[in-house]
Amino acid sequence: MMDCKKALVEAEGDFEKAIEILRKKGQKVAANRADRESSEGAAIAKVSADNTQGVVISLNCETDFVAKNESFVKLANDLADLALGFDSKDAFLAASFEGMTVADKLTEQTGVIGEKIEIGSFEKLSAPFVGSYIHAGNKIATLVGMSANVAGVAEASKDVAMQAAAMNPVALDEEGVDQSIIDKEIEIAKDLLRQEGKPEAMLDNIAKGKLNRFFKDNTLVNQDFIKDSKLSVAQYVKSVDASLVVTGFKRVALG
Repeated sequence: MMDCKKALVEAEGDFEKAIEILRKKGQKVAANRADRESSEGAAIAKVSADNTQGVVISLNCETDFVAKNESFVKLANDLADLALGFDSKDAFLAASFEGMTVADKLTEQTGVIGEKIEIGSFEKLSAPFVGSYIHAGNKIATLVGMSANVAGVAEASKDVAMQAAAMNPVALDEEGVDQSIIDKEIEIAKDLLRQEGKPEAMLDNIAKGKLNRFFKDNTLVNQDFIKDSKLSVAQYVKSVDASLVVTGFKRVALG
């Protein structure tokens, strides 16, 4: 507030000139704070009115104090609403917002707030039905894509989005796990087996079994469903509708 007041005094009451002064100040502050870590902020997920498109972004700042500020959270939500209309982070940053580009708005806010403010994550998801979940405190936000818009899909998609937030899967299913992760897990398993004195000839088969356990624990559709551990996530989804499957997910976390 003091910065805004000083800018108005400097501009002799000219509102537009005061904004320009703040933006210039923001550029200076942004340059000075470019190497600061902005690991706090707000992660926000938004879904289109027809539930076929979703976006999840993070508006990052330096401190939890700013992240919890009502105006900061409102800005994050307003930016997420705008982000729904764009397919890339670059296009979003170049988009018009409150008479300037999103990128310029972030620079302006850096000057006003005095912290590095930036868009950290930008993730889009399309599906016949997209559901979302934002964890309390805006620290984690997720999107989940479902294969059809059927009865019960809204609740199911929220449940699965909550699962993705809580359990942090590395991929949707086995096929989505990066080969480097698979190779690392196999090597870790073999090293542990060697330490246990298992014969070298047995290592490959035992390691494959441990890899299957890794897939069960770390891929979304194979994980135990958090609301009913007797079911996997895939089984829970099929209990809603026999033809329903999870097609994808996006997860953004802060901190």
